[in-house]
Amino acid sequence: MMPWFKRVEKGIITPTEEKKETPDGLWFKCPDCKTVTSMTEHRKNLRTCVKCNYHDRIGSKEYFAILFDDNKFTEMDEEMSSGDPLDFVDSKPYPQRTAETQRKTGLKDAVRTAYGKSGGRDITIACMDFAYIGGSMGSVVGEKIARAIDHARKHRTPFMMISKSGGARMMEAGFSLMQMAKTSAKLALLSEEKLPYISLLTDPTTGGVTASYAMLGDFNIAEPGALIGFAGPRVIKETIGKDLPKGFQSAEFVLEHGFLDFIVDRKELKQRLVDLLAMIMPASEESNGTAKVQKVAKSS
Repeated sequence: MMPWFKRVEKGIITPTEEKKETPDGLWFKCPDCKTVTSMTEHRKNLRTCVKCNYHDRIGSKEYFAILFDDNKFTEMDEEMSSGDPLDFVDSKPYPQRTAETQRKTGLKDAVRTAYGKSGGRDITIACMDFAYIGGSMGSVVGEKIARAIDHARKHRTPFMMISKSGGARMMEAGFSLMQMAKTSAKLALLSEEKLPYISLLTDPTTGGVTASYAMLGDFNIAEPGALIGFAGPRVIKETIGKDLPKGFQSAEFVLEHGFLDFIVDRKELKQRLVDLLAMIMPASEESNGTAKVQKVAKSS
């Protein structure tokens, strides 16, 4: 054995337990352009790549912080949790999967709903979390969204839905599919009362969520590069027996084919939302009252 590839000098060999490893979570490597940046810088950039602008997935915590003024909001139905009406078991019982997911994510289900102010305007927002069983739509998701819409109707606020989902939750079968009709019916009531509904589609928005409330917005908008569709590309390709176009089901492809109104960068999201609402919402009761006072004073 030659000594040139062996550490024979005294003091060079470091015991395993004394080796210093770089802590996890300090760096972000962009899946698209492979640029490495610190997590601190990545968070400052709202979890978008500093080089190619790739939009990393974020959850309700981050979206609420972006959209609500000073991150102040009131959450609704935060303790609502799924039951097990079908006694469903796959690799494990559904209640066990629910408990484990709640413990791991700190979430009660795949959507959070809240109200507060954005740009000084009252707004009600529902935001899905992909970390909770793939953002799947179960009975709790449908019920919380329905209640959030009711809140928007009662308090005359615009409603915003941020979708991020793999589709319906198989553990709830028909109960899950019923949420498509329930949420769509509630949105119809919102429309009848002339209250705006803004639907933001993020990566990924698929399945029954795409087939219901995600595509029913007065304004359907999306983040750059988001996967948007019903069935997956592989399933579609096998069904039609043809190769799919380049960029199929990307937000840019969906926009080009008329299913989106515009694509918005996450760093511009709040300002675009505020500008949009300023154009389509009537003046508040307070400003109306001020205008009336000024009109009376002028006439007198």
